[in-house]
Amino acid sequence: MFLYCWSWPPGSGVKHRDNTLTLKRFSSGVGFWCLGGAAAKNYREKSVDVVCYDELSSFEPDVEKEGSPTLLGDKRIEGSVWPKSIRGSTPKVKGSCQIEKAANESAHFMRFHVPCPHCGEEQYLKFGDGSTPFGLKWEKSKPETVYYLCEHNGCVIRQSELDQKAGRWICDNTGMWTRDGLAYFSASGEEVPPPRSITFHIWTAYSPFTTWIQIIYDWLDALKDPNGVKTFINTTLGEPYEEAVAEKLSHELLLEKVIHYAAPVPERVVYLTAGIDSQRNRYEMYVWGWAPGEEAFLIDKQIIMGRHDDEDTLQRVDAVINKKYRHADGTDISISRICWDIGGIDAEIVYKRSKKHGIFRVLPVKGASVYGKPVITMPKKRNQSGVFLCEIGTDTAKEMLYARMGAVTAPADEATPYAIRFSG
Repeated sequence: MFLYCWSWPPGSGVKHRDNTLTLKRFSSGVGFWCLGGAAAKNYREKSVDVVCYDELSSFEPDVEKEGSPTLLGDKRIEGSVWPKSIRGSTPKVKGSCQIEKAANESAHFMRFHVPCPHCGEEQYLKFGDGSTPFGLKWEKSKPETVYYLCEHNGCVIRQSELDQKAGRWICDNTGMWTRDGLAYFSASGEEVPPPRSITFHIWTAYSPFTTWIQIIYDWLDALKDPNGVKTFINTTLGEPYEEAVAEKLSHELLLEKVIHYAAPVPERVVYLTAGIDSQRNRYEMYVWGWAPGEEAFLIDKQIIMGRHDDEDTLQRVDAVINKKYRHADGTDISISRICWDIGGIDAEIVYKRSKKHGIFRVLPVKGASVYGKPVITMPKKRNQSGVFLCEIGTDTAKEMLYARMGAVTAPADEATPYAIRFSG
C-alpha cells in the first residue's frame, strides 16, 4: 500500500529520518509511505491525499479482523482537498478476487478501443478462440503467422498496422469516453464532468514491450501445464479465472480419481512424502507417493489425537513419520521428506522434531498468501532455532491442485503426468 501527502522537505544527508524504507520525503514537499497491507496498524494515524493499493488481489479481505483493506485505507484520505484512491492488480479467482470486486463497484468499466486500420471501425482487442470470428488468429503450430481479425468486417490486422495513438477509452455500460483521462465525453460527444470512480481494463495485446507472436507462444506453453491456462488468463488477458472444477470437486470428480492399488505403494511410485497439519487437539498426516511426471497417489492418512504439546502425542507422531510401507515390488519404503505446518501451535515444537528426524527430512512450513509465490520457498540459511523454515505459497498451491483435479484422468494402468489418484 502506498500513501502520498504534502510534507516538509528533509535536511541534507543520505541517512535521515525522512529517508527510510517506509517513508520518503522529497524536496518538492511530497511525502511517500510504502507500507504493507497485511497489518492493521499501517492503516492508522496518517492523513494523505492519495492511497494506492498495489496487487489488491493479494490483500486479505479482512485485515486482522478490522475490515476491508480499501475501506480502511480510504479513511486516510477523508481530510484531503483532492482525495484519490487508486487500486491496481493482476486478477485472481473469479468471485473471490478483490480487484474484480473493486472494478464492479464502479459504474464505468472502460476498455481501450482502437480503430481498424482498414475499415476504421473501433473495437477493443480480444483474445478470442477457435469459435469466434474475431480476435488473434494463427496457423496451427505457427505463432509467427498471428494476426488480428476485425470483429466488424473481418479485416486482417497485423500488429505493426495498429495505431494506438488514435485509440480512446470507452465505457462498456454508458458509452462515455475519454482519450487522456482528463476530459470526458458522453456517447453523443458532449463533454461531461469526470465521474466519481472509473475502472480501466487493459491486457498484454496492447503492450509495447511484447509481441502478439510471444502471446501465442505463451498460450501454447500454457496448454501444456495444468496451471498454465490459469496463469495466462490472469497475467496475460488480465481477467479473473473461473474455477469451474470447484463446483464439481465435492464427489463426482473425486470418484473419477479412485482406483484399486495392487499394493500399499503402487508399482510406479518411487518416492514418498508427507504433510502434517497441526491442530491444538490433534495432528493429521497425509502420505503421498510420487511417480514420474508428478503423478501422485494418496498412500495413507493418519490422525493422531491428543494435546499438541504433549510428549506422548508427539511420540506417536514420530512413529507414523518412521512408518514403512510395502511397495508393489516387495520392498519396504520410508517417507523421504515431511512438511510440518507450524500454524496455530508453538513453532518450537516442530523445530525440535525437525532436529530429531533431520532438518532436511522434516521441514517446518508456514503459509504465505502472496500472489505468484512458489509452492514452496526453501531458505538459504537456517533460522535462529537451527532449522529451515519454509514458506508455502498457498494461493499457488491451491490453484495447482484445482487444475490437476480438473484434468482428465487416464485408466489406472496408464501413467499420467500430474494426475492425482486415490485408493478405492
